[in-house]
Amino acid sequence: MAGRLDGKVALITGGASGMGEAQARLFAHEGAAIVIADMQEEKGRTVAREIEDAGGQAAYINLDVRKYEQWEAAVAFAEETFGGLSILCNVAGTNVRVGFEELTIEQYENIMDVNLHGAYRGCRAAGPALGRAGGGAILNIGSLASTKHGGSSGYTISKTGIIALTKNVALGYANQRTRCNVISPGHVDTPFIRADEAHSRNDWSTSLDNPENYERRLAGTPLGRLQTGEDVAKAALFLCSDDADMITGAVLNVDGGAALT
Repeated sequence: MAGRLDGKVALITGGASGMGEAQARLFAHEGAAIVIADMQEEKGRTVAREIEDAGGQAAYINLDVRKYEQWEAAVAFAEETFGGLSILCNVAGTNVRVGFEELTIEQYENIMDVNLHGAYRGCRAAGPALGRAGGGAILNIGSLASTKHGGSSGYTISKTGIIALTKNVALGYANQRTRCNVISPGHVDTPFIRADEAHSRNDWSTSLDNPENYERRLAGTPLGRLQTGEDVAKAALFLCSDDADMITGAVLNVDGGAALT
């Protein structure tokens, strides 16, 4: 049975864990060759190896989304390794969970550089390759914070900007048949809001390991459960497949209704 992404090549930032890993595994299952672009080398190589062990195609490349020359190298790697580039998923992100006055200028600038400017660099670097492939799909990851403001101000600002970026890229690349859409997840149970990682610091007050925090997020989700990386990956699969051939500049909430509360 043919997969929905047969013959496609997807470059996924943040593909070593969380939502990016879920997209990498699902896209590979649906026939795409996967480039996992991440700074977590050990995890990234493990995911790539497990995809290959399951019969798929995958490769890892180190990518710091703050550096445009690394973006150019990652795109070239995709074309050299798998013969082209059809899909870009900008999933890599970072956050510092402190109040507005506690957030330092340096922390704010880094959040913007990774979450928003990193995605912008990716769209610019991948655009020509997507055009050479006859067009393709770009997926940006927003957040519940894109439309329901509050919480960590740097993160909220960066993810609100993702919507404007997506619409501008959608218009800018329409003439080459490259689409650009955004998914805004809600409370997704991944290491990003459970573990204490270098790119996403959590303590007991912010981690999902804290039952109070878990129940607070659950109470704000009308459909009655937190999202998983797989929930987001299924929506991403649709938007990056030919089934969404006439969808561009769209914002799709995958949040269990959290934006409604």
